[in-house]
Amino acid sequence: MMSAVLGSLPFPGQGGDRVVSKVVSGAIAALFKRTEQLDATVRAEPVAKLLQGSVDGFDFVGKGLQMYNGLRIACMEFYVDAVAIDFSAILSGQVKLRQPTKASMRVVLSQEDLTTSFNTPFVVEKLERLQYQGQPLIFRNTQMSVNEDRSVTLTSQVTHGEEDPMNLDMTAEVDVIDRRKIQFINVKHNGDESAVALGTSLMDHVNSMLDLERFALDGMQLWVDRIRVQTQQIILYGTAQVNQFPSRRS
Repeated sequence: MMSAVLGSLPFPGQGGDRVVSKVVSGAIAALFKRTEQLDATVRAEPVAKLLQGSVDGFDFVGKGLQMYNGLRIACMEFYVDAVAIDFSAILSGQVKLRQPTKASMRVVLSQEDLTTSFNTPFVVEKLERLQYQGQPLIFRNTQMSVNEDRSVTLTSQVTHGEEDPMNLDMTAEVDVIDRRKIQFINVKHNGDESAVALGTSLMDHVNSMLDLERFALDGMQLWVDRIRVQTQQIILYGTAQVNQFPSRRS
């Protein structure tokens, strides 16, 4: 029975776990604009249980990921618990969950990823919603550095109104609040009084943006349990509630 069903799939001659793994990999790849490496491995023992839609879990590892909004991720790992899937949907190249499940996750952001993300139209438009002294702001050449002492430095050229561009230079620590909000804390500002005042307003605005709900894919909820900051990288460890197979937000 198993061989007869699998022989009719788009990947003839392959085991059921590999068939489902290929479908899951393709569905995940569709969530991103670009991927350098992406592997999804479905675990099922015995493999025949796949016909009933029972999966012991699946592991996903992606590297060099770029989302459609321009945000970049150096590495993302998800290890999903046992779950029931709709096997008939697999036959048409789709992934549908019959019930919610949970996953542990590890996400690596390099300082290059962070700098690129801060300069995307997606983020710049949100930064420029902040007004200072009643004037709109224009951001240029924003840079993010992750330092050896586990701090991060944010620099940017900011213009408000008719004033000359102001160079902002801020160093902070990174923390997570209530497992949901990434925050820059213990901020140290360089520059004159005007730069410090503008930098303070900017950092408050950035912190208000960094709620994980704003960045989660549809069908998922994310929580961060621990943040590790090391030279040129920020690593997030956490868990995810997967209510349905995620879809790309427009």
